[in-house]
Amino acid sequence: MMIEGVEREEVAQARQLAANAERVIVKAGTNSLTDHESNLDDTKLDKLVDDIVSLRERGKDVILVSSGAVGAGKGRVGYSEENIEEAQALSTVGQSYLMQRYTESFERYDQKIAQLLLTQHDLENPERFTNVRNTIETLLEWDIVPIINENDAVATEEIQIGDNDMLSSTVAIDIDVDLLVTLTDVGGVYTGNPKEDPAVERIKAVGRNYDEVQAITQESSTNKFGGIQTKVQGARNVSEHGIPAIIAESTQEDVLENIAAGESIGTIFIPINGAIND
Repeated sequence: MMIEGVEREEVAQARQLAANAERVIVKAGTNSLTDHESNLDDTKLDKLVDDIVSLRERGKDVILVSSGAVGAGKGRVGYSEENIEEAQALSTVGQSYLMQRYTESFERYDQKIAQLLLTQHDLENPERFTNVRNTIETLLEWDIVPIINENDAVATEEIQIGDNDMLSSTVAIDIDVDLLVTLTDVGGVYTGNPKEDPAVERIKAVGRNYDEVQAITQESSTNKFGGIQTKVQGARNVSEHGIPAIIAESTQEDVLENIAAGESIGTIFIPINGAIND
């Protein structure tokens, strides 16, 4: 069944807000950057960079929140983590390689990048957050793309699934961005698990139907698909602060360019306290 409860006009206005966004956070998950053996996938990473540059060429500020350090570490050392300490160690191996590949890919466009490793504590502490915000603002003024990742080497609870989903939504709210785009390995939020049931339908918009959508994601989630819950929660948190959020498929051609053109890409979360409802 298709979820109802969202007015077509609201969806159109939300899509236009997303298209007009001047400052965008793009969050890329591990599966959007690695292959099935946890090796960094050059084709996927280069495509992500191409998509980000397409927004930059429209005059937009882009902040990238990138997962993939632990996954890249697995591919580099051929070892899978079994506990938190091993995951933290793998992140230290993968993070430097991840940034090396980002540097090489962005250099194709003569685009400089910067790395910020954060934990939730950095955002909750007022003094630390002021420093984070000032750094991001300065980098954007310098025409540099900030790349943020969870500081897995010192994180504990945050290293579990959903770390960068919630981190990206927190940063989006706290530095007043205009749009959050979460890129994943599925085309948005569905009426079931698309990896198990090809007949499920994409939910094009989430607004007053949020409770029903949340119930569906909880019911359809598995170990392989469980990350959709934190993506939905992160998008909802952002929408509650008047910011549109979109969950979309990273492999879709020109995905960010199409969002900037106002097309119906992925699942959009309609702002609750933003321009649409004021």
